[in-house]
Amino acid sequence: MTRQLSDMIIAPATPPGEGGVAIVRLSGAGVEDLLNPFFRSSVPPAEMRSHQLYYGQLCRKNGDLVDEVLAVIMRAPHSYTGENVVEVHCHGGSQVLRGVLDLFLDAGLRMARPGEFTERAFLNGRLDLAQAEAVADLIGARSAQAARVALSQLDGRLSRLIHDYADRLKEMLALVEAHIDFPGDEVGALDHPWLGEGLRSLAADMATLASSFDTGRALRDGISVLILGKPNVGKSSLMNALLGQSRVIVTDVPGTTRDTVEEQLVLGGFPVRLIDTAGVRETLDPIEKEGVRRASERVGSADLVLLVIDGSNPLADEDRMALRLCDSARTLVVLNKADLGLSCDRSAFTAFADPIQVSVLERSGLGELQEAVVARLGGGAGQEAAEDVMISERRHRDALLRSQEAVARSRRLVVEEVPLECLALEIREALDALGQITGETTPDEILDQIFSRFCIGK
Repeated sequence: MTRQLSDMIIAPATPPGEGGVAIVRLSGAGVEDLLNPFFRSSVPPAEMRSHQLYYGQLCRKNGDLVDEVLAVIMRAPHSYTGENVVEVHCHGGSQVLRGVLDLFLDAGLRMARPGEFTERAFLNGRLDLAQAEAVADLIGARSAQAARVALSQLDGRLSRLIHDYADRLKEMLALVEAHIDFPGDEVGALDHPWLGEGLRSLAADMATLASSFDTGRALRDGISVLILGKPNVGKSSLMNALLGQSRVIVTDVPGTTRDTVEEQLVLGGFPVRLIDTAGVRETLDPIEKEGVRRASERVGSADLVLLVIDGSNPLADEDRMALRLCDSARTLVVLNKADLGLSCDRSAFTAFADPIQVSVLERSGLGELQEAVVARLGGGAGQEAAEDVMISERRHRDALLRSQEAVARSRRLVVEEVPLECLALEIREALDALGQITGETTPDEILDQIFSRFCIGK
């Protein structure tokens, strides 16, 4: 990606389709002057106050009306990109939007690449890289808690914590380098206990932040919950009950569900993709057999499996077949039809957590099941996400772990009292890894990957 800040860019800032209003965003040093020939208002663009909307008409140079619009100028550096920004608020029809875009494209602007407005905000120092990534997370948030985590990162809470880690490392590095540059009695003996304790404390803090990744990723990306079991144990009925709607066909005929059925819901602040599957059994029906194969394949990739058992009957071979497919660490056993009494042998579930008893027919036990699912997803962490700094990007987690490992190596070197040059090298490695989170040391190819994931206009 070629990074040019000298040219002017344009893109719709609102999604495609029909609506009351569409917003076209322009950014670059000369966009204020470019507005002047086309925007007719009682206040010319040069006299418009920054960040104030003005009503007027957008016209072509020959005088033809394009649309009645509102226009706003946001002058640098107090704009999203840190450059001069103009927004034109026009009517939200595709032809009107096309006319506004063509007007400015013909005047010399170019269409922005995906994420280029946010990329310019990063390059101009308006946002650091962690904050820039939070913009995409906020737009794509699928639950209120996920949005709060993204807002926390956009507000700079994660960045401030990373900078705190870096400041602590820089203080230690300055001490080490002082003893390298001025050996002997000029700066006194190196305080090894202070340095070792500082590195130990920092590594512990980093480990705590890194441990938030599983919950942060679950809030951002969502969790896949697979409903598994033999035919006619109530899998589809359970899915309908959890969704609160009749999404899946339910009959007394075994093998009604022959393919996976997926729906989205939110549990305890976590976006959940709920997946109903074909009943697990040996069958000669080629369509049902393919459904069973697909269900078996999905078990390995699911974040959590709800293994549904008919608790009112002894375990059947198909139940044991489904049990063998499951990893006990990622499985909750659900004993359905509790209203008919429990007759199954619970000793088969000793490797699993305590089964949850429900009656989908009578809607009993569903609250306890939802609480158990949320506990497996991270307990109350989703509800408390706004109060805690949390990481949700795998890139952040990997960089943090690299820094933590370098800090741990540094501490061992302090204990062993190796040459200080080796210690300084490890501390710099830790600083470099932290810099990749906030963007100070992130390679260009990684920046390209990050901003290419953004939508056009952001």
